[in-house]
Amino acid sequence: MKIISWNVNGLRAVAKKDNWEEVLKLSPDILAIQETKATPDQLPENVKDIKGYYSFFDSSKIRKGYSGVAVYAKEKPEKIEYGLGSDHMDLEGRLLTLYFKDFIIMNCYWPNGGKSPEHFLYKLDYYDQFLKRAKKLEKKKPVIFVGDVNATVSDIDLARPKENAGKLGCTEDERTRLAKYVDSFIDTFRYKNGEAVKYSWWDMKTRARDRNIGWRIDYIFTSKSLEKKIKKADILNDVLGSDHCPVVLDVEIR
Repeated sequence: MKIISWNVNGLRAVAKKDNWEEVLKLSPDILAIQETKATPDQLPENVKDIKGYYSFFDSSKIRKGYSGVAVYAKEKPEKIEYGLGSDHMDLEGRLLTLYFKDFIIMNCYWPNGGKSPEHFLYKLDYYDQFLKRAKKLEKKKPVIFVGDVNATVSDIDLARPKENAGKLGCTEDERTRLAKYVDSFIDTFRYKNGEAVKYSWWDMKTRARDRNIGWRIDYIFTSKSLEKKIKKADILNDVLGSDHCPVVLDVEIR
């Protein structure tokens, strides 16, 4: 099974580019999208309903053009859940959970936390509540969770760790929480690639991608029970179209 996760920074915009077709030609069994910045009714029909896929969306309830996630799946899930089940946590359209026969997948766009001190605390709380949810679901079936974590796990995950130490995305509070993710689940890219250096996000304003001054903030985690079934994990940093690039996992579920 091939799973691709991609923060597209606007689904309507990226779907007009050749890069969207480039990713679809990879024929993922599951395509998880973050930062759609759109509700389903705002999408063209060929994006809302891709031939050969079932499509699901969770959009922001507070304002249009903000946040949002989508999942395209070749197989119809047994059940879909939207959000974490909390009115406080679920206004921004950040999480889709799909139940399949042999596993559960969670597609999440974690908060950035940079808007205000209050939103940073919301981000930290979201990290905590998400992990609790993933662990709870894991008691039912193996869990795979994907998406834009909006922070780095360790210094190897960004090009300039010293300059960014203590800044948003590299704070001790964020790293402490993400360390719990790594302890409880498998960071598939690190598991398959060791200390390899690849990034999944680059600042557009400074044209950082041209110099590969990036951050690895897009992840695919799996339950430890799937460890021996992980075949390949990679970052598709040659795919353009967004300030993020897709990340991919090949895993034997059945």
